[in-house]
Amino acid sequence: MVRPPSSHVPERTCVGCRGRSAKSGLVRLVWDRTASCVALDPDGTAPGRGAWVHPDPHCCDLAMRRRAVGRALRITHVDGEQVAGLLATLASEGRHAPPGSE
Repeated sequence: MVRPPSSHVPERTCVGCRGRSAKSGLVRLVWDRTASCVALDPDGTAPGRGAWVHPDPHCCDLAMRRRAVGRALRITHVDGEQVAGLLATLASEGRHAPPGSE
């Protein structure tokens, strides 16, 4: 028996706005143990826990105010400016556009 192609699209929840979106529309943040900082996981394949966030400054700000990134990664301190810088770098490279700007 041949199965028809699946129309399932993986979804994740943004830790900032708590909205559900397609996995491809979010950015995964992970804890880099060697550098002792939060890092981007553009492929979504890094081992360990991840925090998904829209590549939008508003969502990043919400996530930092709610301390959601640290909770999702199970770490005690997250440098909000460093995370905002990661997302700004990503936006400047044009790899992701904020939702609604398409």
